[in-house]
Amino acid sequence: MSTTKKFAGALLATALGITTLSACGGDAKDKPAGASDAPKSKTVTLVSHDSFAVSEPVLKEFEQQSGYTVKVLKSGDAGAALNQEILTKGSPRGDVFFGVDNTLLSRALDNGIFTPYEAKGLGDVKPEYVLDRQHRVTPVDSGDICVNYDKQYFADKKLAPPQTLDDLIKPEYKNLLVTENAATSSPGLGFLLASVGKYGDEGWKDYWSKLKANGVEVVDGWEQAYNERFSGSAGGKKAKGDRPLVVSYASSPPAEVLYADPQPAEAPTGVATGTCFRQIEFAGLLKGAKNEAGGKALLDFLVSKKFQEDMPLQMFVDPVVKDAKLPEVFTKHGVVIDKPQNVAPDVIAKNREQWVKAWSSLVVK
Repeated sequence: MSTTKKFAGALLATALGITTLSACGGDAKDKPAGASDAPKSKTVTLVSHDSFAVSEPVLKEFEQQSGYTVKVLKSGDAGAALNQEILTKGSPRGDVFFGVDNTLLSRALDNGIFTPYEAKGLGDVKPEYVLDRQHRVTPVDSGDICVNYDKQYFADKKLAPPQTLDDLIKPEYKNLLVTENAATSSPGLGFLLASVGKYGDEGWKDYWSKLKANGVEVVDGWEQAYNERFSGSAGGKKAKGDRPLVVSYASSPPAEVLYADPQPAEAPTGVATGTCFRQIEFAGLLKGAKNEAGGKALLDFLVSKKFQEDMPLQMFVDPVVKDAKLPEVFTKHGVVIDKPQNVAPDVIAKNREQWVKAWSSLVVK
């Protein structure tokens, strides 16, 4: 959701950011897998992108049960955080890395920064999210990058909002869409990959040529696109944004409701369900981790039902565990994306740089 989300790609980033977490845990009666050994350190360090969040009661419960103290080391967006772990391979800054998504997964695996570990509870994860059969990484969350629309704008214009990628190049939607730069933004890259998934390695360029001719606006990142240029968000309204279409997330409408005061009966924004690309975020035990037992226990925790059900309102991403329940604001105001676009991680790894370079030449320059 990575993201490099949900996320560089975090929804309502100011609401999701948390400081480095560190609390004292008590003695464990029922320790998660890996916690039964007596480690040299009782601190386990999670290296993450800036959008990792967990509620304090849920974190404290894990610490009390496991006997470990959790420290979160935030390292910018997911791409920057991953780069640092590749540079420090074998002498990592922490024990577990969270936040590598399916757009960067092959890069992480090819650089060998993880030690295989099959997390306790992995059998409860939906099988479509288990992309690495060697268990070097564990799926933690998913999120769909989608075009969002301003409901009021389209109602006022008596114009049906777009629902598919094909719709976005129609003349009635000229000069309405703002997206993020695929070279600098996780949702921007996800939207580019949605077009690759839909139109193939040849057809996506023609699609973007048509999208550019139809007046798509490109900005550096999600914050600028969503909270400044998009007319449907609370921030965009204050900034007098004039673009009623934006590349964001399927979970953006629930976020708009949750953080509104007073909360509206209906989300002010909608999701074009035929424009989406699915992000999956993973965590892995870092090779050379000082507290390997604690790292394994932390991975078990990340796929536990307790964490999975806490996660949606902390990071605005979806659980990957089969029976995890979504909060009411998600079920009432969110949408389920049945057929998101997907591109295999190895195909992304092989082509990502040339796709982004071609996209930049075609759309930005």
